[in-house]
Amino acid sequence: MGETCKFNTSLLHGEGSQGYGQREILPPICQVSAFRYESMEELEKVFAHKSMGYAYTRIGNPSVAAFERKINELEHGAGAVCCSSGMSAIASALLAVCKSGDEIIAGSGLYGGTIDLFHDLEKLGIHTVFAGGMTGDAISALITDRTRVVFGELISNPSLAVMDIPGVAESAHRAGIPLFVDSTTATPFIAKPLTMGADVVIHSTSKYINGGGNSIGGIIIDGGRFNWDFCKHTALEEFKKYGRMAFSVRLRTDIWENLGGCMSPMNAYLSYVGVETLGLRMEKICRNADALAGALDKEPDIKVNYLTLPDHPYNRYVDTVLNGYGGGILNFRTGSKERAFRIINSLKYALIASNIGDLRTLVIHPFSTLYVRTGKEETEAAGVYEDTVRVSVGIEDEDDLVNDFIRAVRESRE
Repeated sequence: MGETCKFNTSLLHGEGSQGYGQREILPPICQVSAFRYESMEELEKVFAHKSMGYAYTRIGNPSVAAFERKINELEHGAGAVCCSSGMSAIASALLAVCKSGDEIIAGSGLYGGTIDLFHDLEKLGIHTVFAGGMTGDAISALITDRTRVVFGELISNPSLAVMDIPGVAESAHRAGIPLFVDSTTATPFIAKPLTMGADVVIHSTSKYINGGGNSIGGIIIDGGRFNWDFCKHTALEEFKKYGRMAFSVRLRTDIWENLGGCMSPMNAYLSYVGVETLGLRMEKICRNADALAGALDKEPDIKVNYLTLPDHPYNRYVDTVLNGYGGGILNFRTGSKERAFRIINSLKYALIASNIGDLRTLVIHPFSTLYVRTGKEETEAAGVYEDTVRVSVGIEDEDDLVNDFIRAVRESRE
């Protein structure tokens, strides 16, 4: 169905929305720890992966599986694994293909928590090389015989640099390296990285996919097309009999299962319900963000960063990669930290909160919060300065939102 109808119809009526045992229109919440069997022989087969079934919610649950199928279908993947958070998803995906002595090439303009994770991986002997730009040429120059994966955000948060997925994928694949893309800020509505050359897509489902700000989660979607070289990717060697699905199998039956970063059934249900309005929300959010960016850009002492602005360095990707949308995040510089605080504190319709992707507009001073433990060079590479305000635009009425920000900006000059 997804091939013959548009996004919202496919989202509601695709195969990922079918097949519940009692004809429910939504998956039931299986809020249990374990599942009983009539015989030990049955349970033995489930544990040995010789029979379909659920044994313990940490390693599988029907509610979680329903959400996995839904997002896997949206991204045109071969298999998906839900995690307890977006950070858990990134960590699990990387640890599935890397071990001590290996290297990761990553974009430099990353979310602060992801940068902190890379520093933690250093303690495990996994080194990260940061690329100045996510282009094919930039990546080719950094690949060594120790490189095992290229990782980056499709739309970086909050710097709003856009990855050239086809170019990066071509360079990585030429060297036998997979490309992992964090597409949280883009969402499947704006772009589907697997169709452009990426091998694995990761989302923090806590953000736009959920949309309501009511549950934490993450998901990893494997395209199932990368031809793994098990002499290079020795972390997957034990799973080579699974061929192109070796990453998914190791991820689910080894790394993810053993680290225990599973999504709860309730969070899976809430996220399943939330994602059904993703298309409607993203259209409204992007329209609001475009209007707000345009209005703020007219203020003489405000420097706005948003992709649809004509002079933005990544504007050319809006139509070619991002389906004509600029996303839901914008940021602007005010001239000083003090003025940034004054603007934030005087807003009526923006909540001061550290999340993104909510129905409500959220605002934060990232320098003093999200990047408080990140070094100056890495912070500036992420587009964060002492006078930066980050805005996650919501679905409020456009005029109310624009007027509120313009009022706050103008009053901050007094």
